[in-house]
Amino acid sequence: MQALIDTIATMEPGTDAQRIFHGRGGLHPGCEHLALDFYPPVLVLTSFQPLEDDALAVVHTALTERWQQLAPDQPLNWVYQWRTEGRADTRLMAGAVPEPQVVSENGARYRVHVLKGQNHGLFLDMAAGRQWVGALAARHPDLRVLNLFAYTCAFSVVALKAGARHVLNVDMSHGAIGIGQQNHQLNGLSTGASFLPHDIFSTWGKITRASPFDLIIVDPPSYQKGSFVATKDYARLMRRLPELLMPGGYALLCLNAPELGVDFLKTQMQELAPDVRFVERIANPAVFADVDADRALKVLLFQASMDIR
Repeated sequence: MQALIDTIATMEPGTDAQRIFHGRGGLHPGCEHLALDFYPPVLVLTSFQPLEDDALAVVHTALTERWQQLAPDQPLNWVYQWRTEGRADTRLMAGAVPEPQVVSENGARYRVHVLKGQNHGLFLDMAAGRQWVGALAARHPDLRVLNLFAYTCAFSVVALKAGARHVLNVDMSHGAIGIGQQNHQLNGLSTGASFLPHDIFSTWGKITRASPFDLIIVDPPSYQKGSFVATKDYARLMRRLPELLMPGGYALLCLNAPELGVDFLKTQMQELAPDVRFVERIANPAVFADVDADRALKVLLFQASMDIR
């Protein structure tokens, strides 16, 4: 745990939501089960193994000492979450959590909820992917975007703020889509987005009628029983891409499954959608560095040929 304590002692969190310590990347031996995030004004320590009370006390002392240096006139707010077998045990360790809680990233604002569930409303490891989408939309202000597995629609917010013409957000979770709509309101985006709270695999008719798209974002869970299993369901999506993309359009394919490497996406795309060719891998934020790039989040960019249709 010493690497975590050392990081806390020198951390300089800014005003945006961000990861501070990424033990999951394997670069800090003995800390592979730990991650520390900052969802201002709350620090969130996540452990994939149970931590004893004495270990939590050490973390609390380190956080208290550093917070007194950083913001002596502000209370320390921190939350501990232990995750195991699809469950999450979450505890408020000090201070308080605002309700509602709104955080920012690169000028955009998002609702988050750090005291319930494993997913807090904004995936911090996808920050570079969102930045890439924003840059594309800024260069092509008439961009039409399909955002699959939209969750709370952060990609949509970024695209529209940068000038995209329209984003179709699809996610089977009514709750997530509802928060996504709130995120658009938070950012003053009253037009340009539409929302389909449906299972993607039973909504192809509506999606196809709205096509073609200049950009398709696919950011599914790697394994969600009854919803999506990457090893068998990603192929079903890949086969649809050519008919949904504009000539020269982009597909941003994401995968956060340590057991599946980059070749899982590249090989299947080459076989199932050969006219949508690999361009590059979008680098993850530096704080998410991993000893094995194949285990880390994969964000791969593909582009349709100009004669795809």
